[in-house]
Amino acid sequence: MLDNTMKNKPNSKRREVLKKMTFTSLGLPIISQFKMYDLKKKYDFNQKKMRGNINHSVCKWCYNQISLEDFAAGLKPMGISAIDLIGPKEWPILKKYGLTSSMCNGAEISLTEGWNDKQYHAILIDNYLKHIDLVADAGYTNLICFSGNRRSIDNETGINNCVEGLKKIMGHAEKKGVIIQMELLNSKIDHKDYMCDNSQWGFELCRRIDSSNFKLLYDIYHMQINEGDVIRTINENYQFIGHYHTAGVPGRNEIDQTQELFYPAIMKAIVATGFKGFVAQEFIPKNNPLKSLERAIKICDV
Repeated sequence: MLDNTMKNKPNSKRREVLKKMTFTSLGLPIISQFKMYDLKKKYDFNQKKMRGNINHSVCKWCYNQISLEDFAAGLKPMGISAIDLIGPKEWPILKKYGLTSSMCNGAEISLTEGWNDKQYHAILIDNYLKHIDLVADAGYTNLICFSGNRRSIDNETGINNCVEGLKKIMGHAEKKGVIIQMELLNSKIDHKDYMCDNSQWGFELCRRIDSSNFKLLYDIYHMQINEGDVIRTINENYQFIGHYHTAGVPGRNEIDQTQELFYPAIMKAIVATGFKGFVAQEFIPKNNPLKSLERAIKICDV
């Protein structure tokens, strides 16, 4: 967790800066310069080269005020090599700027209508078999999927239904080198009734499917809300995790000292597992969007 206490008291000049910089010209709260200065000193944000231990990605939907073309054009200087949750129609824009589609989408029906309910299996199987080909032909690897909402389906029935449906596409995914990744989402705040809302259910699903081409998208924000214990969970189950998302808790905003998770430690734990996939920023910026994104990349570049 972040320690919000300061070892050294700020001098009078910094106190004045803190008072004056509480809000931007638009009236939005920003991080105090003193806090950012302290983080810069500690984590050397001014380094010219990325460390290369984390493959950095970002979710475009958090920056809808910026066109994909403009967004893609500005990412590489930040050390970002990929964008999450992009479908086939927009892959040419990513290729134009030398970026990867690090978590492809478009095969799912929705977050609520998923693999835990047999009534959706026929559509999902058809969608995913076709989409696996698209992902492989484009030279990408990861394709997202969702459990769907419970709708009174119990955990055991839900997991059995997921296994039954997903096994009908896994042979093709293995043949094509595509990894199907089910996202863990919290059901406490953002996605009421979602079934894959705890890591243990998700890990058990991985065990039963028993394929290196099926993994979990471990969303740090969502799992902090639903269960916490992030680093121990990663350390003990990293073999089932194929992708990570970030965001600040509470509020899903910047991953800086304004929230309760300490991302440098989490990133170090991920690196220590030997993880070679992508970590994607998925926070909604309250401040300057691109400055906040750049700051987040530097925080996570351990």
